[in-house]
Amino acid sequence: AHPLVRTRYPVLSQALLSGASPQLRNVATTGGNLLQRTRCPYFQDVSHPCNKREPGTGCPARDGVHRDLAVLGHSAHCVATHPSDMAVALAALDARVRLLGPDGARELPLTDFHRLPGDRPEQDTVLRPGELVTEVVLPPPAGTSAYRKARDRASYAFALASVAAVLAVADGRVRHAALAFGGLAHRPWRARAAEEVLRGAPADEETFARAVDAELAAARPLRDNGFKVPLARGLAVRVLTDLAAAS
Repeated sequence: AHPLVRTRYPVLSQALLSGASPQLRNVATTGGNLLQRTRCPYFQDVSHPCNKREPGTGCPARDGVHRDLAVLGHSAHCVATHPSDMAVALAALDARVRLLGPDGARELPLTDFHRLPGDRPEQDTVLRPGELVTEVVLPPPAGTSAYRKARDRASYAFALASVAAVLAVADGRVRHAALAFGGLAHRPWRARAAEEVLRGAPADEETFARAVDAELAAARPLRDNGFKVPLARGLAVRVLTDLAAAS
């Protein structure tokens, strides 16, 4: 709700307001949001095995209930999706995370803070033992921005797919573009392939569709979640088109 956030970083304000519920938002913290577990229902149900909860026991979600789970960056060991809305916006904003631990202070891009599952899905982040998140730093705004989220109900639901975008247009061409997806992967997914297509290209719907398709070509949907790919495509193209019209 802070006026500076709403005017300079609308994507962050919109992402925060679309997350959880007012009661949870009012007691939540930035560090706590970043450090919440990447999880699925099998992680929470102790009657089932889960590689995140007990490494080496298996991932029943791959052949079980996985409608809401990952289509990008998953592995044979885990198909859970990162739950945060805020972190997706921070990824698109090129935020940096400052940490303090027994070995001193360090700083890294937020896009490097969360891990893909690989063969170690129990490790959600690169946080070392004893380290704390002390700050999250935002650079000056690089363009207009927006966040859009698709979910099964109007509030208090994780994203089936979400998009955070930052766009700057000059003379009808893309001067700066940053795009991140939520609800598709084990971490906020920065769309580097899409950004490469967008850089310097005409700021029109055809370009935006081609860029998003280049990113989502890497998707590997499971049996029941293939709908996430066209859903994310539609969200991203619409957000970019709206931002270009507002530039």
